[in-house]
Amino acid sequence: MHQLPPSKRAGFGSWLLVPLLTLVLAACGEGSSVDSLEPTQNSVSFNGASLTDVRVRLMAANITSGNNQSYDPGHGTRIFQGTKPDVVMIQEFNYGNNSAAAIRSFVDEAFGPGFYYYREGGAQIPNGIISRWPIIASGEWTDTQVSNRDFAWARIDVPGPKDLWVVSVHLLTSGSTVRNTEATNLVKYIKANIPAGDYLAIGGDFNTDSRSESCLSTFSQVVTTSGPHPADRNGKEGTNAGRTKPYDHVLVDSDLRAYQTATVIGSSSFSAGLVVDTRVYSPLSEISPALSGDSGASNMQHMAVIKDFLIPGGDEPTPVGSVTVVAPNGGESWTAGSSRTLTWTSSNVSNVKLEYTTDGSTWNVISASTPASAGSYTWTVPNSVTTTAKVRVSDAANVAVTDVSDAAFAITSSTPLPDPTTVITQETENNDTAATANGRVAAGTSVSGALTTNTDVDWFKFTVTSPGTVTVRLVMPGVADLDWYLYTPDDVNLYAARGYSSSNPEVGSYSATAAGTYYVKVVGYAGAMSSYTLTVTGAGVQP
Repeated sequence: MHQLPPSKRAGFGSWLLVPLLTLVLAACGEGSSVDSLEPTQNSVSFNGASLTDVRVRLMAANITSGNNQSYDPGHGTRIFQGTKPDVVMIQEFNYGNNSAAAIRSFVDEAFGPGFYYYREGGAQIPNGIISRWPIIASGEWTDTQVSNRDFAWARIDVPGPKDLWVVSVHLLTSGSTVRNTEATNLVKYIKANIPAGDYLAIGGDFNTDSRSESCLSTFSQVVTTSGPHPADRNGKEGTNAGRTKPYDHVLVDSDLRAYQTATVIGSSSFSAGLVVDTRVYSPLSEISPALSGDSGASNMQHMAVIKDFLIPGGDEPTPVGSVTVVAPNGGESWTAGSSRTLTWTSSNVSNVKLEYTTDGSTWNVISASTPASAGSYTWTVPNSVTTTAKVRVSDAANVAVTDVSDAAFAITSSTPLPDPTTVITQETENNDTAATANGRVAAGTSVSGALTTNTDVDWFKFTVTSPGTVTVRLVMPGVADLDWYLYTPDDVNLYAARGYSSSNPEVGSYSATAAGTYYVKVVGYAGAMSSYTLTVTGAGVQP
């Protein structure tokens, strides 16, 4: 959940790729030649595969079943196994007890042990991405209209000179206006963070009632939304359980759209992509082990959607790289909050990903990508006292090339000096990010604020001088529904606690295990706007 530095995404007109205009033979074992059509806003280019083309099958999938919005019952798993997607934008990404081991076992069973995945943390029904190729960066962008999931994104090292960026979304059912607000916010994230020269796909459960909804027009700023659209064996497009509405989509930008090709499964070919409904698919043996009744399972409310693409893969082998951690390599004792230098050696690697662990199992990103040639990186040691810390250095483009500290090092405690920031009693804009948070909120001192638009977000910071329980209280006048999220000094992307019920006041507690600067974010549920009063208390909170 670590956002890359922003870069403006240019318009599509200057970089729309021109597809092949000749008839070519497919060379991916699919059997027959395919006509190539000149792409327009209303057509799909069906390019034949050359020896260096790579088939990429993208799927949008909210295909949970049963009573727990999870993949435990197995109906969705069989559909994954039978259709063999390469990259899935998955919704309601729950399985078993949702531990790392449980999610890994699901990915292994449904796709294979070589697949990579990203699953947003702290969400009731999380979005995620599953990929055949390495995920070199990933994270989530805040969906201000809903409290139980966000927009999950991943940057994937697909074959060829470009990376593929995918965003997994699950828009609200509460109305087209809210969905358009979600789309507007996501388009802003995409324009600010995704390079214009890479491929882009947005996929998932949009809950759209029609193809004329305003959110699709908004998304057309960054992806193509025109037809032809995927359909099932009988030519039907709807993807909700009743097959009457276009709930689910795989939308790609213009340069990737130029490489769209027919989805071929067995001897069957679907020119614009496939809506997977096992109840009408024939012959069913082509998507074995999927069963006829899987798409009609209890509480399966969506059909998966597939589109295929033949992208230029290049024909020059990539040299095998290597990385080696030099420091910390075991035995060091570093003070929390101090600046230390991470060092490494590398060969045939352009950029490295830096991570650390305090428990030997959970890894936290220090830098998603930094030049390998630098050989060093200045790191502020986190406020997490431990004797089992390690650092991992990986090739940012191929996480299989990696090295970890040979032995553990220690992070020792350091009591911070009191925060000199003036105590506040009134919110001031602009405070829409952690970097611009209002502060300092003092223990027991109420702060007045207001969310004045349906996309407004207010951030505040406070200082914890010693471990202990922190209590956050948010009071709203009237019936407005506002929520709060608390973040630790180590991670301002994944919340540590939240108050997201419909209660007023909205009160909750968190056990702070280390001293440092903590943050509280105030948002409106489903775009709610209201004034409010925020109070933070606790024995370890600085007065």
